[in-house]
Formats: sequence, C-alpha cells, structure tokens
Amino acid sequence: MIERPLIHFTPARNWMNDPNGLVFHEGRYHLFFQYNPHGPVHANMSWGHATSRDLVRWQEHPVAIPADENEQIFSGSVVVDNEGTSGFAAEGETALVAVYTSVDAQTSIQSQALAYSVDDGMTWTKYAGNPVLDRGSLAFRDPKVFRYEGPAGAYWVMVAVEAGDRQVMLYRSDDLRSWSFLSAYGPAGAVGGEWECPDLFPLSLDGDPDDVRWVMVISLNPGGIAGGSGTQYVVGDFDGVTFTPERPVSDTLTDVDWVDFGSDCYAGVTFNGLPQEERTFIAWMGNWDYARLTPAETSPWRGAMTLARRLSLATVDGRPQLCADPILREGAAVDPAAELPPVARIRAGVRLGGAPGAALHLEVAGADGQATVRCDAESISVHRSGAGSFVRPGGSVESAPLAGDAEAIDLTIVVDTGSIEVFDGSGTRSITDLVAFGDGRRLTVRAAGGAVAERLEVVDLWSQS
Repeated sequence: MIERPLIHFTPARNWMNDPNGLVFHEGRYHLFFQYNPHGPVHANMSWGHATSRDLVRWQEHPVAIPADENEQIFSGSVVVDNEGTSGFAAEGETALVAVYTSVDAQTSIQSQALAYSVDDGMTWTKYAGNPVLDRGSLAFRDPKVFRYEGPAGAYWVMVAVEAGDRQVMLYRSDDLRSWSFLSAYGPAGAVGGEWECPDLFPLSLDGDPDDVRWVMVISLNPGGIAGGSGTQYVVGDFDGVTFTPERPVSDTLTDVDWVDFGSDCYAGVTFNGLPQEERTFIAWMGNWDYARLTPAETSPWRGAMTLARRLSLATVDGRPQLCADPILREGAAVDPAAELPPVARIRAGVRLGGAPGAALHLEVAGADGQATVRCDAESISVHRSGAGSFVRPGGSVESAPLAGDAEAIDLTIVVDTGSIEVFDGSGTRSITDLVAFGDGRRLTVRAAGGAVAERLEVVDLWSQS
C-alpha cells in the first residue's frame, strides 16, 4: 500500500503528473500541474492548481484551466507580464499569462495557446485568438516561456519540443501572441525516447555574477538513466537566438548529465518570477513505466511531486555541473536507533578510508518494503526491495557515479511515507525513488572494509509542523 506523502504535494483526489506553470508572484509560489478532474487515470488533461508560501506546505485550489469538448490542456508555463506587453491587463492590473499546449479534440494537433489571469492566478480566461503558434504537428508541446534581456534585446523566448524529432524549438515574441522562429537544438545527448518539458535558464558559475552559463533541461521517455522516464541537462551559452553547448554532447547514457539518477524525477521545470540565484525546480515523482500501475490503495489520489530544490552551478571534477539543494522545513533531532518518524531527514558523513571494498550501507526498512543507500568509492546507489518495490517487480538498483572527493562524502536522505530522495554533499548527484515502506520503519547502518559513518543525524520533519 502507498500512503499519501506528507511533505510532497499530492492532489486531494484524482490523477496528477507533470508540473506546469511554476511561477512566484506576490509572495506565493504557484504550482499548476497536469490533472484529471474526473478520476485517477491519465485522461481529461487540465491544469490543477496549488499555492505555497514556503514550498513545503501547499494549499490546493479549484481547477485552473479545464479541458473541454474542443481541447485538452497539456503542459506549459506561466509568466508575469509586468510590462503589459500582452495587453491582457487593464491599468493598475498585472496579468499572469499561461502558455500551454492545446491538443485539438478532433485532429490531435498540438499547438500553443494562451490564457490569462488578473486575480493572481485564481481565475483564467482563454485568449480568443488561440492558437498563437501552430506547426500542424502531432507532437509539438510543453512550452517554457521566459523574459530574455541581453545583447540581442528584450523579448519573450519560448522553448518547446518536437517530441518525436528530439528537438527543442526556440521562438521569440514581443507580445506573447505573435511568435517567430529563432533556432533549434538537437537531436543530441540521450535520444532513446521522446523529448518533453524543456527549460532554459541562466546560472552563475561558482557564485560569480560575472561568469554566467545557460542550462538547458530536457526530459525524455523512455531512455532515462534508470530506465523509463529521465531528465538530462546541458550547460552552454544562449545569445538570445541559439543555444550552444560548451562541450561536445555524448549520446552514451553514462556520459550524459542527469538532473537525477533515480527512477522517479521526471518532467521537472523551474519557477519564473524568482531571482537568478533562487532558481527553484520541482518535478513529477513518477515514471511512465509504471505510473498507471500504482496500486488502487492510493485512490482517490494518484501522483506526487518531488521536493522543491534550489539549483546552482558549480565546478566539480573540472567542469560546470548542476547542483540541487532540497528545500525542507526545520525539525528536531531524534534517536537514530528509534523507529523513524513519518518524515525523516537523515544526514551522514561517510569516510571510506581507502581500503578495497570499503562501503557504507544505510537501510530504511518497513513492514512492506525497504531501500538501502550504498556508498563506495565509485558510486552512490539505492536498492529497492520487498513488496513495497512494486514499481520494479523484484526490486531495482539506481546508481549515480560519485562526484568530487571519494574519501569523505556527505549524504542527505529524505524519507517520506512512500519515497526516498538521496543527495550527495556536492549537490550534483541525487536519486529519487518511490518506495512503499509501510509501518515501523527503522534505520540500520552497516559498514564494510573500514568505512565509517560520521555525524549520523536523524531529524523529525513532521511532528514540528
């Protein structure tokens, strides 16, 4: 049985998948998401809506943009039109503008359309001139729009995908209504499935505001590093027209840069409306290999989001790599030998000592399933097993190559009722997996080859809420 997560967003009922329209406005984080208002299966795609002040506690709202007899509402993004470029807001108002993929109910053509809100995202009006960008394609989707300001000028940029062609298509607009083609990126990197949910954003390298790189994020299904769904990224330059990787992009999965090495971090995008140094990412905690097979005990809800993660860019192993830091509430330390609280953050400093075969195992086991985090000189891995590993019958192992120092490694592990998220000290390696632990979860630490667990700490992230 999968229990409802406590610190990961889930809708009160029905099916949910990709995050959409992530935007920060007037002190609130808005999370829109792919949603079926009528049942726990993937159908009737609409935009659900939730908000938060802290990215931890969420309030669900009525459906924002519903499907109707003419179209389904697929993934997209929301921008704050502060300068009134779209003309949707009256004097004294600010429009939030949603750019979404409209799937024609008759032809299945996927085109890009607009809706707007002048009451901080609570009610939405579809633009009468939809669609605003139509290539006549059956797989042109998932527009992420942002405001570009650089040497080429100031305008809106859209990145969307031709999913089956494994291409990211870039467009520009002055008013969000009329779009002109800029360039295309791909195929490159991981191309074993359809590309989806692109994002493109700048980050300072090593915190230096004078050294800014651009990061392109691309999800694909299948073809991920852990099987099924996965999300890759590429570091490069964007001059307002063309995205150029800064190093050759390999098509070997183990050479591709991955946002997350687990099975259950997909279709993630970042929030608009935040400063560059607060770039924040949320993904769907699911995998198309088995999302439709989640046990019926989860009814009336199906689907959850990952923890929100603050992103940065750091030089690790001689090159820029994306780092993720989970955003969590405060908690109180508890005895690591006691039964784990409903939501726990486990921190461990791992010292391997350099002996052959040195490894540390941190096992979280409940009545239904277990997950063992293993750390050695080469990799960090998560081994799921037991009845709670229904998502991969017989269990599974998800592994990330170690980054940085192989002798002293810091681990942060966040355990909720049905998931585990593991982050290494550099922030460049994370593994997100669904696990139905069941009752009575306990932590067991085992060392081999002289490995030592230093600074072992367990914090209760739930009882203090």
